[in-house]
Amino acid sequence: MTRKILTALLLTGSLMVAACNTVEGAGKDVQSAGEAVENAAN
Repeated sequence: MTRKILTALLLTGSLMVAACNTVEGAGKDVQSAGEAVENAAN
């Protein structure tokens, strides 16, 4: 029982870390796209 709970917690933690990295990467992509548009406007 304890092993199943520990496994579930580790899996959940891993998914949360992966999700944060994905959101951070998407934010950087949007930022770079915005900068490209801004530079094109200048």
